[in-house]
Parts: sequence; C-alpha cells; structure tokens
Amino acid sequence: MKIHINQIPATGLHVEGEEERDILDLNDPAVKPLGTVRYNLDVGLSDGGLFATGSLEADVQMECVTCLEPFEYRVEVPDFAMQIDLPSTELVDLTEEVREDILLALPPYPHCDWNGKKACAGLRKIRTKNAKNVKNAENERNRDHSTGQPNGQSGNEPVERNPWTTLDQLNQLTKPKE
Repeated sequence: MKIHINQIPATGLHVEGEEERDILDLNDPAVKPLGTVRYNLDVGLSDGGLFATGSLEADVQMECVTCLEPFEYRVEVPDFAMQIDLPSTELVDLTEEVREDILLALPPYPHCDWNGKKACAGLRKIRTKNAKNVKNAENERNRDHSTGQPNGQSGNEPVERNPWTTLDQLNQLTKPKE
C-alpha cells in the first residue's frame, strides 16, 4: 500500500481501496486470508512526518481452538492510526503498518462460536464433562462413606447443599491447633 507524498495536499488525502491478501504474509496454517485487505484512510503531512488514520478489515478463515473446525472471521481495525518520519523518497509504503495492525487484531484463542450464530461442538463437550465432574464431586462430598448414602439421609430425600460447607471445611484444616 503505497502513498505518493507529492500527491498529498495540505488539507490531507482520503484513500479507499483494497490490497491483495498476500500483504498479510501469514505463516500460521490455522489462519488463511480469504479475500482482499480493505482500507479507508485519511493521510496527511505534519512537521516532517506522514500520518494515516482510518479503518482496516480483512476476512480470514481460522481454526477453532476447541473443536478444530475451520470458520470465517472478519478482522476489523476501526481505529487504525500510525505516523512515520518522512523518508527521502517520494513513495511511502504503509504495508508493514497495515499488516501489523491486522495481525494484532486477530483473536489469540479463536472460537467458532464467536458471533453467537453457532454452538461449538467441542465447547459443548467440555461443558458437559465439567458439569458431570462438578456433580460427581458434590455427590462424593455429601456422601456418608460408612453407609454409602448422603449424610443423614436414607437415600430417598433430596440433598440440600450449603454453599459455605466447603469454606468451613477449609477453615477447619487451616485453623491452628490449641
């Protein structure tokens, strides 16, 4: 993405357009650009420097970290801003700055259910497994190990769980002996 310095008027220059997806130079097999990189920028000159502000966006295909399924994601940089010292040449290349901001906007742990339109199958499995583990731990904690039944119960009554029981047990363990 190149800007000709001599073509920037004193009031600034508005540039819109698209660049080929190759400018992203992605080295991650889990992230693939799907189309062009779109930009909408205001460019200007000030005190020996060039500045650009505006927005950037690109569509990519990512791999969900939970279920490993591919999904599409639109990377948006609504507040792109950069400033560089004016080089000695007439042509300024903003490709590296654009590329850097788009890469920084990629989610570090992408999930296929990011927009709420899809339920991640891998996340559903994890939640189900965690819920079972919590329920098993609660049942074990409330069980009278001599009878195999819940504490003080014959086995038919519902167990009322006091949310402070675990904290009370921890306090007993850490209390100094007299």
